[in-house]
Amino acid sequence: MPQSIKKSIKITPIPEQSNQAIENYNGYTAPKANFEDYSASLITGDYAGYYSVQNFIQYMVGRHGFSESYLHGLFSQANRLESVIRLENPEPSTTPSKPRLGSWTRYRNKFLTEAHINNGVEFWRNHADAVDRASADYGVDPEYIVAIIGVETYFGKNIGKTCIFDALTTLAFDTHRRSKFFTSELENFLLMAREEGYEPKQPVGSWAGAMGLGQFMPSSFRRLAVDFDHNGRRDIWHPEDAIGSVAHYFSRSGWKFNQPVTYQSAPSSDSTVIELSTYQGNEYWRVHSNFKVIKRYNNSNKYAMAVHQLAHAIKQRYY
Repeated sequence: MPQSIKKSIKITPIPEQSNQAIENYNGYTAPKANFEDYSASLITGDYAGYYSVQNFIQYMVGRHGFSESYLHGLFSQANRLESVIRLENPEPSTTPSKPRLGSWTRYRNKFLTEAHINNGVEFWRNHADAVDRASADYGVDPEYIVAIIGVETYFGKNIGKTCIFDALTTLAFDTHRRSKFFTSELENFLLMAREEGYEPKQPVGSWAGAMGLGQFMPSSFRRLAVDFDHNGRRDIWHPEDAIGSVAHYFSRSGWKFNQPVTYQSAPSSDSTVIELSTYQGNEYWRVHSNFKVIKRYNNSNKYAMAVHQLAHAIKQRYY
């Protein structure tokens, strides 16, 4: 078997080709709930007559003690989002698939940019106390906490604008491929809103229901989000709670502090060596358990490698 070749990572940032249109949501706060705003005897609106919605309401009443009139009123204000349906059920491609030469190069170029690195350094400096405390409390290397937030939401500048309640309702009751998963996430979202006092129509995020600077799904929020600023509320739309929550997520997934993530290798049939396609040829990387922890966030080798390389680039420039 060929011997592994350890190399230091050489990060070559990608110059910006054009200005990125970025929405800044750092000032966003999910309003507290006023449960009197939702009360109805029947469901009206987009989801009137949906037996699946009525069955879900009965489940939430029986299992979790929600008020039936409250849920009737809430679902009467739900909007079916056609854009979400299209994204969940894209039209099948009619063109034959082509070899994915350079797929890692294209993916890497989205995140290893001067803008990402510089914004990562600025984010770390602006929230150094929280990053350092999260690293110490949870045993997670600080640069990876920062890099996850960079890859997910460009350091909180692009958290998404879709109403989470509308998105999850649409995905649960108007799509089929993952409807069971999204119904469970909708259940967790309503429990999250009640537990944290969120006004359920206000939280915004991705079209698939991911929320905050770290893009947690509601089930992950309920298990892993933390009140890191100790103000009595878990609010992952704000940096301090998001930083602590990402670190907690990594810790609970088995992160090992100051241990290897991956290093470049020779080609090998060993299952710990992955292959990534560049325009100059394939790269081979031997991955360790921390690399697999990153993949718990998103089960993609390219994603985990982008987080890893962005983390190193930010750290090199930060110190």
